[in-house]
Amino acid sequence: MKSGFLKVCAVSPRVTVAGVQSNLDIALQEIEKAKQNKVQLLVFPELFLSGYTCGDLLLQTALQDACKTALTAICRQTENSALVVIIGLPLKFGASLYNCAAVVQNGIVVSVIPKTYIPNYNEYYEKRWFASGEGIHGTVTINGQEIPFGQTLIRLSDDAVLGVEICEDLWTPSSPGTALALSGANIIANLSASNEAVTKNDYRKNLICLQSAKNFCAYVYASAGVGESTTDLVFSGACTIAENGALLAEGERFAFNGSLAEACIDLEKLNAERTHNTSFADAAKNICEKLPSVSTPVMLSDLDFEEVDRSFDPHPFVPNDTNEKDERCREILAIQSHALAKRMAHIVAKKAIIGISGGLDSTLALLVTARALKILNLPNENMICVTMPGFGTTDRTYQNAVDLIHAWGADFMEISIRDAARGHMADIGHDEAVHDITYENTQARERTQILMDLANKHGAVLVGTGDLSELALGWCTYNADHMSMYGVNAGVPKTLVRHLVRNEAQQLPKKIADILNDILDTPVSPELLPPDENGNIQQKTEDALGPYEVHDFYLYHFLRFGARPQKLLFMAKRAFADVYSEQQLSDWLRLFLRRFFTNQFKRSCLPDGPKVGSVSLSPRGDWRMPSDADYSVWLDF
Repeated sequence: MKSGFLKVCAVSPRVTVAGVQSNLDIALQEIEKAKQNKVQLLVFPELFLSGYTCGDLLLQTALQDACKTALTAICRQTENSALVVIIGLPLKFGASLYNCAAVVQNGIVVSVIPKTYIPNYNEYYEKRWFASGEGIHGTVTINGQEIPFGQTLIRLSDDAVLGVEICEDLWTPSSPGTALALSGANIIANLSASNEAVTKNDYRKNLICLQSAKNFCAYVYASAGVGESTTDLVFSGACTIAENGALLAEGERFAFNGSLAEACIDLEKLNAERTHNTSFADAAKNICEKLPSVSTPVMLSDLDFEEVDRSFDPHPFVPNDTNEKDERCREILAIQSHALAKRMAHIVAKKAIIGISGGLDSTLALLVTARALKILNLPNENMICVTMPGFGTTDRTYQNAVDLIHAWGADFMEISIRDAARGHMADIGHDEAVHDITYENTQARERTQILMDLANKHGAVLVGTGDLSELALGWCTYNADHMSMYGVNAGVPKTLVRHLVRNEAQQLPKKIADILNDILDTPVSPELLPPDENGNIQQKTEDALGPYEVHDFYLYHFLRFGARPQKLLFMAKRAFADVYSEQQLSDWLRLFLRRFFTNQFKRSCLPDGPKVGSVSLSPRGDWRMPSDADYSVWLDF
């Protein structure tokens, strides 16, 4: 089955200034390497066949003719091959010389694209040699064939459309790449000759990533490198590949024998983003000029799953970089706490009610509520924390709940639900010895009733504790922990809850940090079934559902990019290759999909709660879905 990926490579081999034959020989070697590595799109730097730093030699007919002859040799090298090669050379059109990118496949020059913006400031003085290609469309004769000349869209396959811009084009306020993307290109190649200066590399990478982000595209950037003249400038061979704002690959700069960056682009993800973002389509309507389009002689097929050379982050909600993770935690806590503070101020609530279980979610809700009270200049005593021991409550979670409430100086209440739950089960004729869903949910609903009534009594807002992962899986009791007056954790997945609590633990006094760390080490459980014979938690959520890290992985890619089940499983196998078996991942995917579809009715009536990231299940915002949708299509993998 096809994967939806395309393999691309940006290469910057060692170049010889004005040494066309040497540059051709190296280009032919790189083309063969690309074929062997199953690369489908190969991008060389700006003016690679001549060298960028030739100066006035660019105006010499001998050099121009040699480059044109070299292009013919590259055509021959690509015969009977689907590999698309883009290479830079100076080329005359009419009476003017242009800085061009030639797109070659299967022995044919598909299109020649001239540089639009010609820099003529600081170290650049290209207008001495080159004319601008802006608005120019025509044909140029190469190998006896009339080739399209001018800015052109190049269709590589049904899902892949290529656009090309050259160096300076990227740096302008209104780049050709943006017009190309809005016209349909989802891959932008940039042939560049960007010299090095202090801090320039970071700025250049930011530009590339930003261009790929705002245009929902992949960006393949190859810059001139070692071998260019160092009379005044130094070139490093910077090669960079970005996708939708993320840096996929970058080559080693200043590599004496050249550098490259290689990556598999996720076309399905890019196209899904464009479909989802209706503003992109609206912007595309404003394009005044309809760009011409050509197709490559051989339409590229995407890679089979086993051919995709790409890894996937097993924890897409959690940054790998420690500093970035800490910053993410601080920002999320700020969003949650300011959202709750706004709600309390609006309804003129001076107090907040929270049910504290000694688990992660209620602990996070407490931390958020404490911050909200601080924002409102209210004391911690206005946080009424209620622990409600039931049939499954263990000494460990009970003690952590009690200690945490006292450590914060909150108003403490303990209300056992055992007698009330027994009475209710007797009223409805349920045998207490039968530990079924009725037994469990009786306890959950009793707790919520207590909290709702206390909120009324104290003029307080009931703060919900359920998180995004639980909402996705429907792992909540309808009209129990499913319900609150404001759900501060509704946008936070389980894998991120853990890091938010840990981040706070690192900032707090040791006494509180020790409690938080023990909560972090406690198995996730609703504690609705009795403990085991040793008093330990018997009902562990991940034993029933599978690991939350896997479900959060599925949740992210399913909602964010609409990934197919086959692709979800493929990516999960890569992400968790050394942790879980394929059978486990497949079983958990089926469970995720079944529970996601069958529990939409719980999400359709969620209380308000803040969105904190790119994925949300709010029925008023990001996710609208019928509660009775058929899911058989999604289980066919």
